[in-house]
Amino acid sequence: QVQLVESGGGLVQAGGSLRLACRASKNTFGVSGIGWYRQAPGKQREAVAISRKDGSMYTLDSVKGRITLSRDNGKNMVYLQMNNLKPEDTAVYYCYVLDGRTTYWGQGTQVTVSP
Repeated sequence: QVQLVESGGGLVQAGGSLRLACRASKNTFGVSGIGWYRQAPGKQREAVAISRKDGSMYTLDSVKGRITLSRDNGKNMVYLQMNNLKPEDTAVYYCYVLDGRTTYWGQGTQVTVSP
């Protein structure tokens, strides 16, 4: 069982930056996947950035060049640095861990980008 707690969301103007943080309740070094999803109103949840166990990385096309996913395994933390934010980035952002066949989600943190 892994509990995930996100922080760092908020209201920012277009062009601004935010750093989201996710604390896991246990070490996530060996998990199959870890990263961030988001869900905008009326839309399906979509993967933003995922780091996989094999070392590969998935990044949503619309955020490429503007986001950085990083981990601090010693602190059980995963971060999402988002720069040059756009109104279309407005969504609830969820921390995600895939451990074997089990998916864990945080409670979500709201990111709102004003024009």
